[in-house]
Amino acid sequence: MSKRLFDILFSITALLLLGWLIIICWLLAAIDTKSNGLFIQKRIGQFGNPFNIFKLKSMKEANGLKTISRFGNFIRTTKIDELPQLVNVLMGTMSVVGPRPDVPGYYDKLQGADRKILELKPGLTSPATLKYANEETLLAQQENPLHYNDTILFPDKVKLNLDYYYTHTFFGDLKIIWKTMFFWAKLD
Repeated sequence: MSKRLFDILFSITALLLLGWLIIICWLLAAIDTKSNGLFIQKRIGQFGNPFNIFKLKSMKEANGLKTISRFGNFIRTTKIDELPQLVNVLMGTMSVVGPRPDVPGYYDKLQGADRKILELKPGLTSPATLKYANEETLLAQQENPLHYNDTILFPDKVKLNLDYYYTHTFFGDLKIIWKTMFFWAKLD
């Protein structure tokens, strides 16, 4: 089965099963943040092309400060805020498995052989996603989170994503999906 066909079948099935949850959480996020409950952000996609990623909004603004709301913390911790990305998969801007897309200034700045990562569609999950499932907590523990991300986390993600580039298979992707579902099940 081709990766694209699998992505289409997976995203349609997941949207049929989880569409109700996405809609309810979107409404709750809209009420909680007093704005549209959908967050759209530019990310770097396949071949370095920017695309709009969809997420449920988890931050609200008060007095010019953006903070994570209580509901936002819940949907971030459970990764429910990522479910609208199933639409990205259906549209073809993302895949089920592939390197997580980042904001401009990271993957689009890669040099040499590291740019091979850009040949892959970004994904909902990957080996790097599983290794750094607690990334927000890790960064919050650092004196300088941006420096830690740029010097420790991002270079390791590049290595993991390059390993995925050179070794990915359909059955390997199924294994990553299984591990991701097991991770989500442990959150309950």
